[in-house]
Amino acid sequence: MINMKSTQLNILRASLDGDLFDDTAMRALYATDASVYREMPAAVAIPKHTEDLKQLVAFAKSAGTSLIPRAAGTSLAGQCVGSGIVVDTSKYFNQILEVNPEESWVRVQPGVIRDDLNKFLKPHGLFFGPNTSTANRAMVGGMVGNNSCGSYSIVYGTTRDHVMELEVILSDGSEVTFGPITQAEFEAKCKLNSLEGNLYRQIKEELSQKDQQQRIRAEFPKASIHRRNTGYAVDVLLESEVFTEGGRTFNFCDLLTGSEGTLSLISAIKLHCDPLPPKHIGLLAAHYETVDEALQSVLTAMKFKPRAVELMDKIIMDCTKDNRMYQQNRFFVQGDPGGILLIEVGGETEPEMLSALDEMESALTREGKCYAIPKVLGPDIKKVWDLRKAGLGLLANVPGDAKPVAVIEDTAVELAELPSYIRDFTHIMANYNQRSVYYAHAGAGELHLRPILDLKKSRDRQDFRDIARDTAELVKKYQGSLSGEHGDGRVRAEFIPLMVGEENYELLRRVKFAWDPQNIFNPGKIVDAPPMDESLRYEAEQKTPQFDTVMDFSDTGGILRAAEKCNGSGDCRKSHLSGGTMCPSFMATRNEKDTTRARANILREVLTRSNDENPFANPDIYEVMDLCLSCKGCASECPSNVNVASLKAEFLQQYYRTHGVPLRAKAFAFFGRLNKMASFFPVLSNFALSNKLSGGFLKRTLKVAPERNLPLIHKQTLRTWYGRNRRHLNPKEPKGKVYFFCDEFTDYNDTPIGIMGIKLLVKLGYEVVMVKHAESGRGPISKGLLEMAQKMASHNVHIFKDLITAETPLVGVEPSAILGFRDEYPRLVSEQDREDAKRIGQHALTIEEFLHREWKAGKISSDQFHQAPKQVLLHGHCHQKALSSIDPTVELLQLPKGYEVEVIPSGCCGMAGSFGYEAEHYALSMKVGELVLFPAVRDAAPQTLIAAPGTSCRHQIHDGTKRKALHPLEILWQALK
Repeated sequence: MINMKSTQLNILRASLDGDLFDDTAMRALYATDASVYREMPAAVAIPKHTEDLKQLVAFAKSAGTSLIPRAAGTSLAGQCVGSGIVVDTSKYFNQILEVNPEESWVRVQPGVIRDDLNKFLKPHGLFFGPNTSTANRAMVGGMVGNNSCGSYSIVYGTTRDHVMELEVILSDGSEVTFGPITQAEFEAKCKLNSLEGNLYRQIKEELSQKDQQQRIRAEFPKASIHRRNTGYAVDVLLESEVFTEGGRTFNFCDLLTGSEGTLSLISAIKLHCDPLPPKHIGLLAAHYETVDEALQSVLTAMKFKPRAVELMDKIIMDCTKDNRMYQQNRFFVQGDPGGILLIEVGGETEPEMLSALDEMESALTREGKCYAIPKVLGPDIKKVWDLRKAGLGLLANVPGDAKPVAVIEDTAVELAELPSYIRDFTHIMANYNQRSVYYAHAGAGELHLRPILDLKKSRDRQDFRDIARDTAELVKKYQGSLSGEHGDGRVRAEFIPLMVGEENYELLRRVKFAWDPQNIFNPGKIVDAPPMDESLRYEAEQKTPQFDTVMDFSDTGGILRAAEKCNGSGDCRKSHLSGGTMCPSFMATRNEKDTTRARANILREVLTRSNDENPFANPDIYEVMDLCLSCKGCASECPSNVNVASLKAEFLQQYYRTHGVPLRAKAFAFFGRLNKMASFFPVLSNFALSNKLSGGFLKRTLKVAPERNLPLIHKQTLRTWYGRNRRHLNPKEPKGKVYFFCDEFTDYNDTPIGIMGIKLLVKLGYEVVMVKHAESGRGPISKGLLEMAQKMASHNVHIFKDLITAETPLVGVEPSAILGFRDEYPRLVSEQDREDAKRIGQHALTIEEFLHREWKAGKISSDQFHQAPKQVLLHGHCHQKALSSIDPTVELLQLPKGYEVEVIPSGCCGMAGSFGYEAEHYALSMKVGELVLFPAVRDAAPQTLIAAPGTSCRHQIHDGTKRKALHPLEILWQALK
C-alpha cells in the first residue's frame, strides 16, 4: 500500500464535495472486486462531480499516489484493485445528461447502469446493444473501460463500436473531449501546445512508421475477431483514415475504450444507440451430449443470422439444481445434457420469427448432433437468459475450496477455428488433470473457460500460472485475443508481450506514459503489470479457521466458507428499477458498504485475518452488517446463495457474547412473551402503548422511532378465540386436515386475521387443529439471540414431527414465522432432530400455498366465491419471495371471477420486522419504501384493494401512504359466498 499520512488525506478530504474514506473497513471492502485478487487501497474516494475528479488528479500527482477508477466493481481481471486511491463513480456519477432520438445518441455519466439506461431509452425507440451478463448492475463507465460486448455482439458489436465521444480528465488535470475528427482536424490537434496536442503528435509519430504498421498487423489479434481487447487498441487507430487510405474516421475513443482506466478519468460518455430489438423474439435450446458436439453446430446456427448463440455446459447447469431462484428456470432442460446452445432469433412479425426458428430447427435436426431442440417463447425467454447470466455467480456453488477460477475465461478466436481451438485447449487441461467449465458467447468465437483450482494451495497456484501461460501460447497460435471483453487487468497483462510481440508491447508502454507520465492512472494494468499470481485473495497454504456456531453451516464447511462463496459478481448492486428484493439497503443508499457482497467480504476479511479471541466482536463487522434488513433476498437472488440474513444472525449471537445484548434487542426478541403478559390487560396495555407520555417514554428507552406507532394488543388472543369456538369449527365432511401455526404476531396483534384464516379454511371444507406449541422464534433469530431461538425451534420440531405430513400440513398466516420451518429450523436444531426439521419444513405452508395446492387439486373452485370486478394490488413478503413464491397468492386472489391482480414490482417494504421501528434506521426504512412500494400504492385508485401477507409490510404501507393493506386471506374471506 502506498503510504500516505493522515494529514495529506485530511487536506484532500477538505477539498472534495464527495466523500473520502481511509478506515480499515472501507478499504477492505474495496480491496477485492469480482476477480481473484486482493490489495488494500490507501483510501476510497466517492467523487460528486468533475471538479472532484480534478482535485483527485492533482492530489495523486503531488502525493505520488495513484487512482484506481471503479464503477460496479464486477471486473474479472483485477482492474479495480490497487494500492492507491479507489475512485468509485457509481454513487454520484449516475445521471443521463442528454438524449437525441433524431440522431440516435445519448450522453451519460459513467455510473449509469446499462439496463437502467435502456429503460430510459425505450420510450425514445432506442437501445444500447452491448449487454454483459451483469447488465443490471454493470455501469457504462466500466463497459467502456473493458470494451464490454455481451450476448448480442454478433448483432450490436462491442462497446467501442458505440462510443462517439468521451469527456475526460487527463493526467495534467485538463478537461478534454475526444470524438471523431477529420484528417484536417487531426493535423490541427497536433499543433496544440498542450498535453492533448502531445497525444495527437505522439500517435502520429508512432503509427506513421511503416515497420511499426507491419508489426501491428502481423502480431496483433486477427482483425476478423471483433471481440478483441488485448493491450491498447492501436491496431484500431491504425485502420483510421489518418494512417490507412479509405479507413475509418480517427477517434481517440477507440483507444480509450478498453484502456481500463489507465489513461484518464472519464466524466461523461456519448453513445450511439440502435433501434429497439425486433418485436418478436424466439429461442431454441439445442441439447447435446458433449460440449464438442455443441461447438460443431455453431457454424450451422450462424448461417441463419441469429441474434445470439450462447453455450452452457453441464457444470453450469448442475449448479442451478440447488439454487432456489434458478431451479424454476430449468423448465426447458431435457435429460442431462453435456452442453446446451441457446440460439435467439427475432422478427418484426410473429410468423417471421417462427419461420426463422423452424428453419434453424430443421437445419440442426438434419445435422444430427443434438438430441433435443425445445422452443422457448414469450416471457419464458427471460427465464432462460437469467439462467445463462447467473453462470458466473452460480459457479461459486461448487462445494469446497476448489472453485472455477477466472484466469483464462475470456479467449476469442475466429469462429471457424473454435472447435479445433477447444480440442487443443481440452488437451492442455488434460495435462493438468482438469475438466474446465465452458460457458459464453459461442457465436462470437469467445468462450469463458475456467479450470477448477484451490488457490489456497501452492500446487494449484502454480497450475494457475502454468495454465494461463499455456493458454496464452495456444491463443497466440491461432492469432486470437487473450481477452475478448473482460480486459487484461492483472491476470492477463503479464502475457501481452507474448500476444503482441515485444516491440509492439514497448509501443503500448510509450502510449501509456505519453498519456500518463507519472503513472497515476491504475498502474500495473495492461503494461508493467506485476506477476499474475501475486496479490491473490488467498495466501498459499492458507488455513480456513473453524468457529463454533449456534447455526449449522456444515453444508458449506463452516461460516467462513459460507462467506467465501461470494465471488464479487455484484448481483446485489442492481437498482430498484431492475426488480427483485436484493439488496434493499444498497438500493436506497447506493453505498458499496450496504451490499450483500460487502457483508460477505467483511466477514471473510476479519474471520480470516483476525487474531482476536472473538473475531466476531470486531466493530467493523457490526458497522457493515448494521443496515442488513434480513430480507433474505440474497438467499434466492444471489447466484452463490450467500444468505446474509443467516450470517448476520450468527454474527450478532457471537458479537453479543463479548459486548452484551442491548436492551432493545432483548425487547424485540422477547416480543411474544411481552405481548403475552400485556394480553392479560389489553385495555390498560394499549393505553400505555399509545399514550404520548408512557408510549413516548417506552420509545425513548428502547430507541424506537417516535414516528412509529407501537403494535397494539387485541382484546382477545387467537388461542383464546379458538379454544372458545373449536367445537363449532369442524366441517361435517372435511376435505382434509391442517394444523394451524399460531404465531406470536397473529396470536396477540393480528387476531382478526387469524380468525378469518381459520374460518376461511373451515368454510372451504377443512378441519383446523391448533395444538400448543412454542413461538416461531422469528424475533430472537432477527436479533441474533440464537440460543433462545434454538430452544423454540427444537420444541416445535418435537411437537410437530409426528403430526405434520403431506396430508396434514402445518399452515401459517405470517410468512416470516411459518417459513422459518424451511429456512432456519434445520440449521438451529440438534443433529438428531435435523431430518425431522427438514421434513416438517417441506410441509410447512403459508395459507396461500396450501389453498393454492388444494385449488390445483380441484378441491376448491371459483364457484365458491362471489363474482365482482375488483382490482387488487399485491406486495409480496420478502421471505415469501425468497423461500417460496408469490405466484400462488396471485392465482389464488384471482379465484373470485372478475378480480384482477397486479403485483407491485417492489423489493422489501423497508420495515423488515423490527428494523423500521429502530430510530436510527427509520429514515432508511422509509427511503426503501419510497423506491417502488409507496408510489405504487399512492397511485392506486381509492377502490383498489391493497394486499400484503406480512404484518410488518401492512404497518409500513399504512405509515408510508395512510392506505390500509389487507392480508390476502381477508380479501378471500370477504369474497367467499
